[in-house]
Amino acid sequence: MTIIGLDESNRSLILTDWLVINLCLMNLISQPHIRQRRKEARPAELTAAALELFVEKGFAGTRLDDVASRAGVSKGTLYLYFDSKEALFKAVIQEGIVPVLEEGSDLVDGHKGSASQLLRLMVEEWWPRIGDTHLAGLPKLMMSEARNFPELAIYYHDTVIVRGKNLIRAILKRGMVSGEFRPVDMETTIDVILAPLLMQAIWRYSLGACCGTRHDAKRYQRTHLDLVLYGLANPDQAPKGKTPK
Repeated sequence: MTIIGLDESNRSLILTDWLVINLCLMNLISQPHIRQRRKEARPAELTAAALELFVEKGFAGTRLDDVASRAGVSKGTLYLYFDSKEALFKAVIQEGIVPVLEEGSDLVDGHKGSASQLLRLMVEEWWPRIGDTHLAGLPKLMMSEARNFPELAIYYHDTVIVRGKNLIRAILKRGMVSGEFRPVDMETTIDVILAPLLMQAIWRYSLGACCGTRHDAKRYQRTHLDLVLYGLANPDQAPKGKTPK
C-alpha cells in the first residue's frame, strides 16, 4: 500500500489503522463460524453440568443458574437450548442412558453365543458405561424424588426401566427357548436380576459415599452373576457343580 504526500509518522499511523480495520473485518467474517461451532458444543456441556448437579443436589435442589454457572455460560444461553429444568433432565437421559440401551439392544440382536454369555456380557458392559459414571446417581435421585416429580418418574420409567427390562427379558427368553435356562417366572426374575445392580449404584451415591464403604465392583457383579446363572441353569443341561458360562 503506497501513501504519497505524508511524512513517515502519519504514514505509520494510517498503516496501523488500516491493519486494525482489516483484522476486524476478517474477525467479523469468521465470527459466525466460531459461534456455530460453540453453539453445537454447548448442549453437551450443559447436560454434563446438569448431571453432576442433579447427582450432587437432587432435582429439587438444582437451579438453572447453578447449571449455567457450572457449564460456564449465562442463564440466557441455557434457555436457548432448554426451556425448563424438566427438559434439561430429559436431555440428560436421552444423551447419557438411551444410547447405552440402544447399544445393548444391538448386542442382544447380534450375539451368537449362549444366553449365559450374553447376560454376563451385558452386566460387564453396564458398569463402565453407567455404573462407574455420574449416570449411576440417577436411580437414587428417582427413588428419592419420584413422588415429588411424578411426570419425571414416569418418563424415567418408560424411557429407562422398561427398556432395560426388555433387554433382560430377551436374554431370558433366548435361554429358555434353547433349553439353557429352566422355566422361571419371567417378570419376577427380571426384577431379581436388576435389583442388586441398582442397589450397587444407589449404595455408591448414598451410604457408600458417607461411610467409606465401597464394593469391589467386579467381584460384586461376578458373585451376583454366578448366583443368577446357577439359579437359571437347566439341571438337565448344565454340568453339575459348574457355573454356566
